[in-house]
Amino acid sequence: MIATLLFVAFLALLFLGVPIGAALGLAGAVCIALANPDVQWFGLLAVPQNFYAGLGKYPLLAIPMFVLVGSIFDRSGVALRLVNFAISIVGRGSGMLPLVAIAVAMFLGGISGSGPANAAAVGGVMIAAMSRAGYPPAYSASVVGAAAATDILIPPSIAFIVYSVLVPGASVPALFAAGMVPGVLAGLALMIPAVWMARKHKMGALEATLPRPPFWKSLREATWGLFAPVLILGGMRAGWFTPTEAAVVAVFYGLFVGMAIHRTIKVRDLFVILRESGELSAVILLVVSLAGIFAYSLSTLGVIDPVTKAIVNSGLGEYGVLALLILLLVTVGMFLDGVSIFLIFVPILLPIMRHYNWDPVWFGVILTLKVALGQFTPPLAVNLMVSCRIARVPMESTIRWVGWMLFSMAIVMVLVIAFPQLALWLPRALGY
Repeated sequence: MIATLLFVAFLALLFLGVPIGAALGLAGAVCIALANPDVQWFGLLAVPQNFYAGLGKYPLLAIPMFVLVGSIFDRSGVALRLVNFAISIVGRGSGMLPLVAIAVAMFLGGISGSGPANAAAVGGVMIAAMSRAGYPPAYSASVVGAAAATDILIPPSIAFIVYSVLVPGASVPALFAAGMVPGVLAGLALMIPAVWMARKHKMGALEATLPRPPFWKSLREATWGLFAPVLILGGMRAGWFTPTEAAVVAVFYGLFVGMAIHRTIKVRDLFVILRESGELSAVILLVVSLAGIFAYSLSTLGVIDPVTKAIVNSGLGEYGVLALLILLLVTVGMFLDGVSIFLIFVPILLPIMRHYNWDPVWFGVILTLKVALGQFTPPLAVNLMVSCRIARVPMESTIRWVGWMLFSMAIVMVLVIAFPQLALWLPRALGY
């Protein structure tokens, strides 16, 4: 009865407009109190203890740093220089600007671990450029929102950091390496429908009339941005610093590039950058800490074992259960952000993963692919919200365009399920 109340209270609070973190914490705290009526203070001392336990994990230190990196590179002008460099390579023509937008979003995925920050950085440059070239704003917003979803697959990734905290045996370096190949495949898969739709509907009629940036000048201006993921990922691989320390290195590198090289960031801009990053980091970490209360109530109320047994004994088989989980997460991903999905469902899914002996790193990549799909799946898609705000179009106008890109990325997820080595080959080759 109390276990049912836990989910009913959580859903009721969400429908009332209570923020996701507060809904998790309140529902968990009420059910802990009801489950321990004979204990002093109704067992509520477990609430602050689990609130702290949710935050007291070393890998989580990387989250505010990578959020700050995204904000710094958003304002440093790196995205614009990468766009010019990419255009100098592929040239002008129908479908080329969408291809460039996806390629630049993939590259920025190697700098920041935040999808919305990636959408803001790429969208601020590409949506205006695509509008000048004759692309419909709704299409441009769809391309940018979908492209930014690759950010949580291509390392560094906030989603992988959160998953590593929740799942023993899934280290951050192994997850980062495992996300590389699926992330690149997802980006390439998005390019196919983006270019096809542009040419089918004869978009970008004015693109061929715009000048093509000179290659060598564009390369020289983009060099500092191109070196950023080499420094971050190469430094981790060489053992110079941990993923958490890499985030700090990336912050100082971004400030150096923005303030000393490109000189697009002034001292007065630092307050705004720090404030925006602090607000977003606080929201993410507050959800993480309050979800710890919810997870504790799940375990103390004995919810996880009955759910696990019901799913395992459903007669669906291994791949049937996996399909059921994907369908569930696809539906949930339309309404919740990726971090919240991990915090709510991973404690429930962990026993199922162990029952079928699924590799925790591979399973993390599958879940993250699902989260990536959810980031640009209407009606609530965080990346699409950002790109639609920049393009000044309602989200419903993007449905006709974004559907094909959802289908393409879903094919990549199916391939990773059918061929686990797509995710596991690189971490094993690197010795993780």
